[in-house]
Amino acid sequence: MIDIVISGGRVVTADRIFEADIAVDGEQIAAIGDAETFPDARERIDADGKLVMPGVVDPHVHLSGPNSMDTYATGSRAAARGGVTTVCTFAWQTREDTDWTSLQDGIEYQRKEGQRSIIDFNCHGVITEEAIDSEEIDAALENGVTSFKLFTAYDFGVSNGGLEHAFELVSDREAVVLVHTEDPTICSRLENRQRQNGETDPVTYPDARPIHAEAMAADDAVRLAKESGVQYYGVHTSGAESAEAIVAHRNDGNQIRAETCTHYTALDRSAYKEHGCLSIMAPPLREPSDQDALFAYLKDGSLDVVSTDHVAFTRATKDADAWWNSEFGINGLQRSLPVFHHESVVRRGFSYPFLVEKMCTRPAETFGFESKGSLTPGTDADLVVFDPNKKQHISADNNESVADYTVYEGKEVTGKVDLTMVRGTVVVEDNEVLVKEGHGEYCKRISPDWSAGGTNSV
Repeated sequence: MIDIVISGGRVVTADRIFEADIAVDGEQIAAIGDAETFPDARERIDADGKLVMPGVVDPHVHLSGPNSMDTYATGSRAAARGGVTTVCTFAWQTREDTDWTSLQDGIEYQRKEGQRSIIDFNCHGVITEEAIDSEEIDAALENGVTSFKLFTAYDFGVSNGGLEHAFELVSDREAVVLVHTEDPTICSRLENRQRQNGETDPVTYPDARPIHAEAMAADDAVRLAKESGVQYYGVHTSGAESAEAIVAHRNDGNQIRAETCTHYTALDRSAYKEHGCLSIMAPPLREPSDQDALFAYLKDGSLDVVSTDHVAFTRATKDADAWWNSEFGINGLQRSLPVFHHESVVRRGFSYPFLVEKMCTRPAETFGFESKGSLTPGTDADLVVFDPNKKQHISADNNESVADYTVYEGKEVTGKVDLTMVRGTVVVEDNEVLVKEGHGEYCKRISPDWSAGGTNSV
């Protein structure tokens, strides 16, 4: 016998959508085809009228760190409710508010905290020093951490020389770098001017971190990446100008990749008038025309991934008398799949394979999750049963995250997660979390090889 058969649904991959049944045995997908040809199953799941797709792989999530209030316990519940089965969080090298003095300290902390997760996880190493030691990179790789993030902004950002040094080390080891790109001198000057002028209202916030500051820093970083030959991934691309800076250097996409985030596709800067400081994140929300540009670049493959950049804070820490006193970041794990489905498929007519490519298959392939992001027999049975026609009104009242608000409050979207499975175990069904803390596992990643390119399904 086999364990589970999921029958009656339409199967969605990054390449196509078709009617088929899925057999699950143990923790893996055993077969895709006609249930009549499968061995008897101990359990059957009826997916009639629904879609069966790979679990979402979100490579940009902040849990149990110095800049987010969600633990793996709360954050992973939010993720599972939203169809997310694997996340990549961040292991910091050093931060003033922690005792960590090396990447290894940060990785060990994340692995320990992750024992509370109900979904699978890994982390990126965050480099905060100008000249990281190669031994730290090697130790991270031995732990299955095959990507490293740097910042150009904030007090833990590094210079272009620091970027170049890290890029060379990472390139020699065939790993990946991620960079948060904003020019700190421009952002600091404009923020200081707003402070002096008393421009406290969050509606002015995007003008303090303009898109040209993001684009300039992205251009520098990508040029350095090309010189070193490193595999470069641009995080949270917020609009046309910053996307263009990346696209200008991309060529065939073998070495340069980038993401945008759900909130940049669903919201524009008018959210600061509606939600105030609750919508503060960096980079800021941009213009409606930037949303159109992001979808155009997602369509032609210039942008590869849609993530959340999930950060959890409460209203008490977000609401402030001036925007610069607000905590930065918004929560999105629980709502990302239905919101992006509504924006891309329902409103703009993109295909379901396009959605799966950007949220499941491409992020898994980009970051070396060998057994994630597809429905290939022999891979992990991480999947979502998704009702594409069910409407829902989003409300923070049912947040699993510690965040007591959502920037999508009151939004009606079409599409809802009915069931989430992680390695053959149903972790969420009909909005109910069914497993205890600790079901999730730390997944060691391989160093990815981007030379094969990837799919591009519109």
